Amino acid sequence: MAEAGNSGGGARKRKMADKKDAGGARKLAPNSNWPAIKSKKNLQITRLKDSDLFTVPEFLSATESKAFIRAAESIGFVHQGSLGPTMGEAYRDNDRISVNDPVLASTLWDSGLSKLFSDIKIRGKVAVGLNPNIRFYRYKVGQRFGRHIDESADIGDGKRTYYTLLIYLSGSSKAKASKSELDSQKDASMVPLVGGETVFYGWRNNVVAEVAPAEGMALLHIHGDKCMLHEARNVSKGMKYVFRSDVAFA
Repeated sequence: MAEAGNSGGGARKRKMADKKDAGGARKLAPNSNWPAIKSKKNLQITRLKDSDLFTVPEFLSATESKAFIRAAESIGFVHQGSLGPTMGEAYRDNDRISVNDPVLASTLWDSGLSKLFSDIKIRGKVAVGLNPNIRFYRYKVGQRFGRHIDESADIGDGKRTYYTLLIYLSGSSKAKASKSELDSQKDASMVPLVGGETVFYGWRNNVVAEVAPAEGMALLHIHGDKCMLHEARNVSKGMKYVFRSDVAFA
């Protein structure tokens, strides 16, 4: 699977990681309660490593991000752990939902993501859409995802994933909090997020980029053979919510 927490090791350990990840997921049918996604115009790209790693600030609005959190919470998260590095899996401690929803994947892709990949080709293939396997992650205080790589996956019909898509649903925000939101900050999900940075490593474990979660920001990075080792750091305050999919090429 594209998101298996592979921390290294041989093929046997990689297969074990894939099996564990698939078995621990709660896979659900499409949800009709997703928020309406508006078309995105004038998206700005911040390149952190050429086209291999870049962010898109405010890809989702604050309203859309919060609506996704409410929808995910209404479904219910399931804890996701791992066997650990000694068994070929990265350390993993978070909560997770997996939904197979081609309509949601298509809606997000058509809202503006497709334009970001118009000039990117991999092995002669072009980006054609998102993996319909949509995942939501929730990190509470003390939770993190250790150093790992994301694997490329064959999703059928001649399509293979080559990029990871993360959209931070919580984090720093330019939007001012409403009075009701300020009053509800006694709820951990509304407390401002501290920690949870996504950190990418290059040669000799030098830090290539450290990305702090920002509400609505999309992060895209190449995965598979060229995937950089990366981790999700410990959350020290609040809750970190992430929307996850993959960009497929054909």
